[in-house]
Amino acid sequence: MAIRVLLVDDQKLFLRGIGRLLEDHADLEVAGYATTGEEAIRMVRERRPDVVLMDVNMPGIGGLEATRRILANHPETRVIILTVHADDPFPARLLEAGASGYLTKTCEHEEIVTAIRKVHAGERYIGADIARQLALSMLPGGERSPFDRLSQREMQVMLMVTQGHSIQEIADKLALSPKTVSTYRYRIYEKLGVGNDVELTHLAMRYGMLERLEGGEGSGLDAAADRA
Repeated sequence: MAIRVLLVDDQKLFLRGIGRLLEDHADLEVAGYATTGEEAIRMVRERRPDVVLMDVNMPGIGGLEATRRILANHPETRVIILTVHADDPFPARLLEAGASGYLTKTCEHEEIVTAIRKVHAGERYIGADIARQLALSMLPGGERSPFDRLSQREMQVMLMVTQGHSIQEIADKLALSPKTVSTYRYRIYEKLGVGNDVELTHLAMRYGMLERLEGGEGSGLDAAADRA
């Protein structure tokens, strides 16, 4: 029986390219395509894929929260993160959330196929570049990101703030009160030593937390400036 894979990324051309890659392998089947974390959660519930290939930075709740929710409700599903982020804290946080694999989008296509097969068999698969970064960050004196100071929930709120979501939007999507979101937001400011959303977004850019940096959808910089 073929391994059924749900592909999740807001870049549709990238999704279709990966889909065509998987179709070349008789033991793999595309279970569907999703472009947001919310859509991924719904499609996992409806289509029950074996493996989810998940991007991190997407509109809405994004890949971190989507991974957490999917695995809380469907622990048998395997999630592989496929993203531009090789540096901490993304790999560590997503592995903590239960992801079975982590690859960067610069990896060879055949490595994606290998990772899918391995996690479906119950193994973990970490790309060599990511494994190296994780190992270096754990060494004494290793360079660590200031975002390591954030809890998993603070990380989720930070990502949504830098993507331009309002407090009310974040509250609605994460099922929290606006007051709670505001508390998280100012706790994030304090931990990272920033004073507003613009400074937070620039810090996120500096540490490679955002994929689209110059006015593209999801960068949040213009929205952050409006709120500052």
